[in-house]
Amino acid sequence: MTLERPFDRFPRKQRAELPNINERIRFPKIRLIDTDGGQLGIMSPREALRLAEEKDLDLVLVSDKADPPVCRIMDYGKFKFEKEKKEREARKKQHTAEVKEVKFRYNIGEHDYNVRLRSAQQFMADGDKVKATVMFRGREAQHAELGEELLHRLFKDLEDIAEMQQPPRKEGRNIIMILSPKKLA
Repeated sequence: MTLERPFDRFPRKQRAELPNINERIRFPKIRLIDTDGGQLGIMSPREALRLAEEKDLDLVLVSDKADPPVCRIMDYGKFKFEKEKKEREARKKQHTAEVKEVKFRYNIGEHDYNVRLRSAQQFMADGDKVKATVMFRGREAQHAELGEELLHRLFKDLEDIAEMQQPPRKEGRNIIMILSPKKLA
């Protein structure tokens, strides 16, 4: 009959993902740090685990790159919960910039242009990039210079809040320009 170690019941791949705590620490000597941050010295993992169990806490490997490796006595469940909580908060606060699109025709009316301009300003205020597209149909493609003028006018109107990431470029029957919000200094 073989002696079952606590982590032998997990498959090898899953075992590799488990944290190095308590019996999983396999070094001849480790440097031990107490719960309040004070160093307890260099000792064997078995002695350190005994000290951790006396305090009803876990022995956690902090750095395996150091010589000798550094371990800390802490409540691992609480530590893991706090770490996940901080990561969740960080994800909530971060904003991924999306690319929003405003579409024009080269012969757009003044009021319609102003509506698209306000939309682009709102997208910029939200921190998103704006893809401005001038669409042409049929023989309208002969007036590509009017489409470029329209995009340059849009950029001129947004110049104080936007920077040109990609200048106007013809793609098939469309002319496309990408603007991004200016970085606040």
